[in-house]
Amino acid sequence: MDMDGVIVHEDQLIPGADRFIARVQEAGYPFLILTNNSTYTARDLAARLSQTGLNVPAEAIWTSALATARFLCEQRPEGTAFVIGEAGLTTALHEVGYTLSDRNPDYVVLGETRTYSFEQITRAVRLIEGGARFIATNPDPTGPSREGSLPATGSVAALVSKATGVDPYYVGKPNPLMMRSALRAIDAHSETTVMIGDRMDTDIVAGIEAGLETILVLSGITTRDAASRFPFLPGRIVDSVADLSEEIVVPGRPAGSSGTTPRRAGRDGDPGAGGRARRQVVA
Repeated sequence: MDMDGVIVHEDQLIPGADRFIARVQEAGYPFLILTNNSTYTARDLAARLSQTGLNVPAEAIWTSALATARFLCEQRPEGTAFVIGEAGLTTALHEVGYTLSDRNPDYVVLGETRTYSFEQITRAVRLIEGGARFIATNPDPTGPSREGSLPATGSVAALVSKATGVDPYYVGKPNPLMMRSALRAIDAHSETTVMIGDRMDTDIVAGIEAGLETILVLSGITTRDAASRFPFLPGRIVDSVADLSEEIVVPGRPAGSSGTTPRRAGRDGDPGAGGRARRQVVA
């Protein structure tokens, strides 16, 4: 599942999300909570979720920073990078053997931070002009805050691109690369995995392009009317993950005590036939 808009709003738990996660855990489904935000480590995010009353292990959280680090490690093992970002990104890169450097790095890696500085952006521009490859953790142009929208990675990446004429490679959603790395993290296959998200332009399209079944929840950004305007459709639309709790089959229980198995939806978002009995969850 996506995190913000599906499980939480800022620091507030979405009603019923705790019951849904508990049901997934009880059924024994492998699952991941995904976020394009690269600011925090998975451990940090697990601690923040615990403050809302939701207890999930750090291993059940997959960030764009982790996906970016894995991608760079596969491309150029033990490379170097100039990083604009926070601990979530720098820690992930260190853990795969990367060295942070501002002298002839292999990559300029741009992530989320609330302290973007003119000096850092200028350095990134000059390093890219000098031949460093440009990577960004995600294309999100804005991020949420209590005061309103904040400029995010995509907006700053556009600034750097305009200055250099070089477009970044975005690793996070909607790039299906992030979805595939998440699938590998829980040893799952796309044909038996569901993606649950609140954004059509990142969560749902990423799930579709990675070959996953998709469920759009209306507890976040996208409305039902807005979803209908996209050239692609989710497999199903529900109000929130709370609506899915009773459909999760817990092995060993009588069928009637745990609801019905999720079924593949028709194009109008209504349940249809053809669902599989056991699906893993990328959330």
